[in-house]
Amino acid sequence: MITRMIGIVNRVLDEEIRLQVGPFEYQVLIPEVTRRSLQEKVGLEVVLHIVEYLEGNQSGSRMVPRRIGFLTEDDLEFFELFCTVDKIGPKKALKAMACPVRDIARAIGSRDAAWLTTLNGVGKAGADTIIAQLHRKVARFSVVGNLQSGAGSGASVSGALFEEAYLGMIALGLSGIEARARLDAVTAQGTQFSDVASLIQAAFQRN
Repeated sequence: MITRMIGIVNRVLDEEIRLQVGPFEYQVLIPEVTRRSLQEKVGLEVVLHIVEYLEGNQSGSRMVPRRIGFLTEDDLEFFELFCTVDKIGPKKALKAMACPVRDIARAIGSRDAAWLTTLNGVGKAGADTIIAQLHRKVARFSVVGNLQSGAGSGASVSGALFEEAYLGMIALGLSGIEARARLDAVTAQGTQFSDVASLIQAAFQRN
């Protein structure tokens, strides 16, 4: 199974790119948010994190292998989590990921069904299902942008620590929006936290 590909971007199409790897050109499906990032990288080498699946009717005679590429492992992991939702397969998940993962995760965590219905192919019932099945699983993805941009500059918490603190604050009575806002404010200061208790304490001390 291929998990990573390094190659030259030959073309960027509506829902895929053509990636030159040695003498071979591969079709790699991509979400819209990745497509926008790759538009300016034609002719350049990129690293894509890959997940593979078979497309077709299992009762039929033809199954077509597909590769889906992401610029970060977090995006790939979120995609795989998104695909666990009832009635959301790879194609639907790809179409829905037109916004940064951080924004989608925040909407799920704050139970913002109205925002989720703005995603491609997500209706009201679908948004409610996504929230019901994922709202306690996406906290770490809501800060992946901060953690990636903070790499090398002293990000104050890991995604796992943030997620534990977020869930702990919700258990203590805060809404998802308030818990995340307090944690964002604390972690933005660059203070280092080694355990959940100290992070939650600092977040509750925010006015």
